[in-house]
Amino acid sequence: MRIKTLLITLIFIVGCNSQNNQWVDLFDGTSMNGWHVYNSDNTGKQWSAKDGQLVFKNKLLVTNEDLVTDKEYTNFELSLEWNISKGGNSGIFFGVQEIDEFDQAYKTGPEIQVLDNDNYAATDNHKASALYDLISVKGVKAKPHGEWNHVIIKIDHNNNIGNVTFNGEDLYSFPLAGPEWDNLVSGSKFSSDDYYLKIDHPDTVYTPMFGKFKTGKIGLQDHGHDVKFRNIKIREF
Repeated sequence: MRIKTLLITLIFIVGCNSQNNQWVDLFDGTSMNGWHVYNSDNTGKQWSAKDGQLVFKNKLLVTNEDLVTDKEYTNFELSLEWNISKGGNSGIFFGVQEIDEFDQAYKTGPEIQVLDNDNYAATDNHKASALYDLISVKGVKAKPHGEWNHVIIKIDHNNNIGNVTFNGEDLYSFPLAGPEWDNLVSGSKFSSDDYYLKIDHPDTVYTPMFGKFKTGKIGLQDHGHDVKFRNIKIREF
């Protein structure tokens, strides 16, 4: 009887692990379910679901409308395709926390760059597929504006490593925490006070917020340029 119970338990555990490792759609292709604008309870005025695509159409609003998932994720692979407009700029965030004092997702969440390399002047650490302002990419051939690029972002906090695969090419890995991560940040724009949370109780304390959260939301950037995403799916582990 004990052996039978043990077998049933093992089957249950294996079954649960198998389900946890399955790809899950973050975008159903027809609605905005599962998403909302950063620090809000709605999907904004510029994002829409159309023809199986998650579309950002710039309407020249004063307020930013970064889009984030309703759910948070820790260890995962994120796979999606993006299609940027001519001269366009956008990004894909991970580890985003919605904090009232910060008006945009990039204040907490690191970004994998989305860019029209051919028509937007950028340094190597700002080009398509780069870990924005932290890790450069050289010689990477992004498809031109109007065409679909495919990126896979793997975030593994158990082993303190992130990885980016772009259009089928394994590009680079990077640390997620610790001294190596801190060194990357210290040499970037994210080391400034703009990315620190100021707390005045009882003394003024500045606490770094950028890239500090193991668990956070996935985000898509409103950089004021038209962009489309599709086949957005995630696999947790």
